[in-house]
Amino acid sequence: MDSTLAQTSPTSRSQAAPGTRRIAICLQYDGSAYCGWQRQPHHPSVQETLEGAIAQLDPHRPATAVAAGRTDSGVHAAGQVVHFDVAGPIPAQRWAPALNGRLPASIRVRAAREVPASWHACFSARYRRYRYTLYNGPIPNLFLSPWSWHRYQSRLDEGLMAAALEDLLGEHDFSAFMRAGSSRAHGRTTVQAVELERQGDLVVAEIQASGFLYGMVRLLIGQLVAVGERRLSLADFQRRWRSQARSEVKEAAPPQGLCLLRVGYLEPLFPKAAWYASQPRYLLGSSESLESSSPGPAEEPGP
Repeated sequence: MDSTLAQTSPTSRSQAAPGTRRIAICLQYDGSAYCGWQRQPHHPSVQETLEGAIAQLDPHRPATAVAAGRTDSGVHAAGQVVHFDVAGPIPAQRWAPALNGRLPASIRVRAAREVPASWHACFSARYRRYRYTLYNGPIPNLFLSPWSWHRYQSRLDEGLMAAALEDLLGEHDFSAFMRAGSSRAHGRTTVQAVELERQGDLVVAEIQASGFLYGMVRLLIGQLVAVGERRLSLADFQRRWRSQARSEVKEAAPPQGLCLLRVGYLEPLFPKAAWYASQPRYLLGSSESLESSSPGPAEEPGP
């Protein structure tokens, strides 16, 4: 779930226990092989994998990792933020290499530091920012498929999509973009910034908010694609979300195009290079311009 639902158990809001230190880490993961961030029975999760690595390094207490947001199955993270409490002597700056030596290649710790006992990865956050990548070229691309949604049926109108996205700015009730099963009492949240641009055959949307509802980004992107393909008018898009017409919002974008880009706090925790823009963007030429150009000379065979 692209969600920042409150982790509301009594222990999740508590300060670090006496005799322990609180460590914050900036985490990347390829979500393809995981059922999401949160621990689930019978399925591998990022949380369970990370807690297993922490336990190897600090066996004095149960390992509990708390994230800034709970990503859904198959969703990636470039700048997830996690905290956990430790009793052992490992210096804060050594936690990143120590964990990376015990984690699978699909999970990397970019940076680590000690934080105050009252600091909380979820509740201290001021914003979360997600990026969704759409590949709008007609030909499948193996190198893009793990990180994007291939929409090849028609050329997306990025101008219409950007106009629809900008209409969401501010505090509103976004219940239309909340999946069934959410435990939230209401659908209000504040969208702080939006961005949508086309680069060749790639259309990239970024959404920053104080928090996200259960399934919000993927349901929203599904509606934006319908607008971009002119299957849904701007007026109907606005009517649906403003009237909380959840029954009309049926198509959710697939998870692989979604990435938790970063989490922001009152004061930056980590070096900018470690957290700010660590998901690279692909650069592709437009397939239309390639098709219209005359073929060049044949390339020499490779080695």
